[in-house]
Amino acid sequence: MNRRTQAKSQSGSPVVADGTTDDRSGEAPEKPAELFELRDSIDNIDAALIYLLAERFKCTKRVGVLKAEHRLPPVDPAREAAQIRRLRPLAESANLDPDIAEKFLDFLVTEVIHHHKAIADSRRNNGPRARRIVARHAR
Repeated sequence: MNRRTQAKSQSGSPVVADGTTDDRSGEAPEKPAELFELRDSIDNIDAALIYLLAERFKCTKRVGVLKAEHRLPPVDPAREAAQIRRLRPLAESANLDPDIAEKFLDFLVTEVIHHHKAIADSRRNNGPRARRIVARHAR
């Protein structure tokens, strides 16, 4: 698939979709088809990640509701440490730098804790009405 546009720069040189031209000749550099195929794959993977993250956050919001109902703390350091111990070897077996996996998990856990604290605060401040609202959003 050739994704070069038919547009021309002000000098009349062809411009590729990202707007670049070859500075030496004024011609747009030819990009290999594999680049576009890989970018298509990346776009599909990104879309899948978004849907997976949405599902993950549905589950973690429900966990936040359960923690609030049972007056459990929003932070569970033992669980977080266990997850890191579990995910680092998984990352290694998938040929992913374990530090990247740990940073990604840290980001997710930070967001989850923020949500869990908000759920607990909402329940403390608003009583039964807040429980219904939070439960509805956890679905």
